[in-house]
Amino acid sequence: MVVGDFPIELETLVVGAGPGGYVAAIHAARLGQRVAIVDRGNLGGVCLNVGCIPSKALISAGHRYNHAKHSEEMGIIAENVRVDFTKVQEWKENIVKKLTVGVDGLLKGNKVEILSGEAYFVDKNTVSIMDEMKSQTYKFKHAIIATGSRPIEIPSFKYTERVIDSTGALNLKEIPKRLIVIGGGYIGTELGSAYANFGTEVVILEGAEQILAGFEKQMTQIIEKRLKKKGVSVHTNAMARGVKETADSVKVTVEINGNTETFEADYCLVTVGRIPNTNEIGLEQVGIGLTERGLIKIDKQCRTTVDNIFAIGDIVDGPQLAHKASYEGKVAAEVICGENSEIDYYGIPAVCFTDPELASVGYTEEEAKKEGIEVNVSKFPFQANGRALSLNDAEGFVKLVTRKEDNVVIGGQIVGPNASDIISEISLALETCTRVEDIAMTIHAHPTLGEITMDAAETLMRKL
Repeated sequence: MVVGDFPIELETLVVGAGPGGYVAAIHAARLGQRVAIVDRGNLGGVCLNVGCIPSKALISAGHRYNHAKHSEEMGIIAENVRVDFTKVQEWKENIVKKLTVGVDGLLKGNKVEILSGEAYFVDKNTVSIMDEMKSQTYKFKHAIIATGSRPIEIPSFKYTERVIDSTGALNLKEIPKRLIVIGGGYIGTELGSAYANFGTEVVILEGAEQILAGFEKQMTQIIEKRLKKKGVSVHTNAMARGVKETADSVKVTVEINGNTETFEADYCLVTVGRIPNTNEIGLEQVGIGLTERGLIKIDKQCRTTVDNIFAIGDIVDGPQLAHKASYEGKVAAEVICGENSEIDYYGIPAVCFTDPELASVGYTEEEAKKEGIEVNVSKFPFQANGRALSLNDAEGFVKLVTRKEDNVVIGGQIVGPNASDIISEISLALETCTRVEDIAMTIHAHPTLGEITMDAAETLMRKL
């Protein structure tokens, strides 16, 4: 390995080119910093390459196939509908390629230097970047760490060709006839539902009392109902104990409510969470503080325990969401450039691309009551919305939570078609401290799914 003779001077170095890192780098560059970004993998990180984007492509393809096969009620009768899964995968990869090329163009367009290799912190102002051929030292004034996370590997479920993580599930070469999913969180339910749409016999095993534990029970009940319609078998209070693998199948032993059962499938997908990529990058060399979970400690400005080094995304506390990482990246970049910015997670939405979709932002009714906030709540069903009925997809509701004393919107929950898009209006309401009557009086286009938010607001106004 060739070692660079002299250190290269930088103002701001971003370590990790995922949705947190590349947004931070671009934002800092636009604010006048001389910026470099380094990653050992492809631009876009997990989200763009093996996470958010390819999974949504697979989910969309599954929806198309399922709709083609089951639209008789609308008078659409299709015969001999089939899936060319090789083409599905090629289409998915083309989307990823277009977006990674776009990120590359954005970085270069903002004069961000792109580096490739492993970054290791030598001290609070020095990093060594290594690839297979050379090692180069860089000196920086500020650094933003955005190294992301990776799937947790259960000791009794080591990853193989048949025991796979989410990356493996996204890159299967064929549609499995049977799939076992360990973990009923958002990754497990999204991918399990996607393959169920392709005709796979899916079993979801969740250790908690309900799937999608981060969402309200009345929301997840609708998801469970739809999963059952697809033939998905959901087992809660189910603890996976072990797996036996053959050349073409896996057998998973599970304890369910005290009883031992065995499930057999082509593959076993393990989605029990993710761990931060904070090891082997030299944090101990710099003295950056970590939590017991291995997360980097930060303050309200994303600053670590070392004042010129910042951290964002999955490696810090909070929900592991791409848009959270991007938001934190902007805050860190602004602080570095002298602005008085701080993080505030109040208005960050959580979305799950199940069937139907789930979305939530701000307080739930229960959370508000636990904090002693008196609230008014209204719910409006998709069944009463003309656009939802015309889409033949009218299951679910929009729920608004407002503060009783002043009618300001402090939360919203949606389960239904396009929930991921509709939630943005409620997120804006939280960010701008909008009163429920403002939403009710806003003219919404007709017929649209967005009208449901207006109808929920009007329903609440009639209660006041």
